[in-house]
Amino acid sequence: MSILAIILLILLGLLLLLIEFAVIPGVTIAGIGGFLLLGGAVYVAFAEYGTLVGFITLATVLILAPAMIYYFFKSRTGKKMILEKNIVGKVDLINREKIVVGETGKSIGRLAPMGKVKVNGEIVEAQSTGAFIDHNTEIRVLKIESNKIIVEPLNK
Repeated sequence: MSILAIILLILLGLLLLLIEFAVIPGVTIAGIGGFLLLGGAVYVAFAEYGTLVGFITLATVLILAPAMIYYFFKSRTGKKMILEKNIVGKVDLINREKIVVGETGKSIGRLAPMGKVKVNGEIVEAQSTGAFIDHNTEIRVLKIESNKIIVEPLNK
């Protein structure tokens, strides 16, 4: 095999790896084929031309493959594939001045076991103690957490 064939194996292997990372992510035939072609190029270089050319080919593959992937993701096309947004949402906290433990209210919807309740005019997320609570049932606040309250039905 000639050096041109080894270079062709390396280029095809790099192309398949690029397809693996850019087009069809995951472990697919393209990625496995790319690694096999790169490994085959290194093997042929060792077998046909000896250790010096084999190690040069191995070093070339070990430098080119990561560099190609790095520069692909730094390019304009690669940057479109990377998520760069930050989540700026926040959790609505319970107003502890308006809702205190022991107060009563009504369920707005069915709590199975989570749902909405109205206590002192505030509509908040609530969790029942385990049992389902039907719509429009009187409830009592047992515990207040940062973004929900724990309730039980009054007629218990």
